[in-house]
Amino acid sequence: MEVFLQKAKESSAILSTLSGDIKNKVLLDMADALISNSDLIEIENKLDMKSGEENDLSSALMDRLFLDKNRIQGMATAIKEIAALKEPTGRTLEGWKTQTNLSIQKVTVPIGVVGIIYESRPNVTSDTAALCFKSGNVCILKGGKEAQHSNAIIAKVLQEVLKKNNLPENIISLIPDNTREGVANLIKQDKYIDLIIPRGGAALIKYISSNSSVPVIKHDKGLCHTYIHKDADSKKAIDVPLNAKCRRTGICGAMETLLIDQEVASEFLPKLKQEFDKHATVLRGCSEVQKIIDVEVATEEDFNTEYLDNILSLKIVNNIDEAIAHIRKYSSSHSDAIITENYTVAEKFLNSIDSACVYLNTSTQFTDGGEFGFGAEVGISTNKLHARGPMGVEGLTTYKFKIYSDGQTRA
Repeated sequence: MEVFLQKAKESSAILSTLSGDIKNKVLLDMADALISNSDLIEIENKLDMKSGEENDLSSALMDRLFLDKNRIQGMATAIKEIAALKEPTGRTLEGWKTQTNLSIQKVTVPIGVVGIIYESRPNVTSDTAALCFKSGNVCILKGGKEAQHSNAIIAKVLQEVLKKNNLPENIISLIPDNTREGVANLIKQDKYIDLIIPRGGAALIKYISSNSSVPVIKHDKGLCHTYIHKDADSKKAIDVPLNAKCRRTGICGAMETLLIDQEVASEFLPKLKQEFDKHATVLRGCSEVQKIIDVEVATEEDFNTEYLDNILSLKIVNNIDEAIAHIRKYSSSHSDAIITENYTVAEKFLNSIDSACVYLNTSTQFTDGGEFGFGAEVGISTNKLHARGPMGVEGLTTYKFKIYSDGQTRA
């Protein structure tokens, strides 16, 4: 492990000095390489899918795992979009001259070596590798065992592009020891690694956060809410929650709880049930919801659960204050939304909910680096320090101060 990490650290010195033009050229080569190797990637992905079926992975995990030509094309497109972003490093954020005639510049720089630990989705391998490369960071990737064949071939394709461009393949690499012990070792290597980014289930996040001696940016669960206010537009009140839950149920931006104002509950709940029934969504409601529609009971545990499945909790609230209180109690600070035509109420909600992303009249499933114009994201940060929400190339930079002088000495 130490020899592997030493090489990664050495590669960091090379990558951090590359020009934006060179990095963009390599990224476009990577995008083309994914397309030209799509047949090979699909073959390896089928091995993971077969293993997933044998191990009874949930439908949500199987959906995350699956790759076909369209999804591989999407991975390549994301890399091209990342290449098209403005250069994130070497930018002067501020500049000033002091009373002692020092000229100071605050300049963006890469973080260095970034360890990314994730589960299920093999597209994360190419997305995070491209984002790290664009921002001048070496990445060490640890994907889930369920995607090991897919991750390995994607990483190999990207490494071949690096070698063809006379760059060290260690700039993008998979952790050599994929076991739990290997991860435990990795997160203690603060001599070589500058940042750990875990994205996955609650157990993974808790373990990494509790045991890492390397700084961690958490990409925690998405227990997301939508609140239908009494002044909601009737069409938006149906269309938006339906998209927030059913478009893809297994992503972290999927709505898990729908709150409905008691003044409009009798009007909207039957319509919502009719639409959710078309998608075979399992509905669980509080006692007041059960008086209006026939659903399973929603327990305290349900309101605390990120299902990542086609299950939805429903609750009637008396007013916006009760909705805000519920979200503050149960939200994971990922993404929460309000449906209303009342501007004052909307602003109160958006200002009161302390989540990374707060929405008016739209789906929480928009919490995504690509949708935000970042090309892709390393993950959705639920941290408050350094980076928050979809974390793109800007979140993978820090800064340093460059001080110019003409021989001044301090009195």
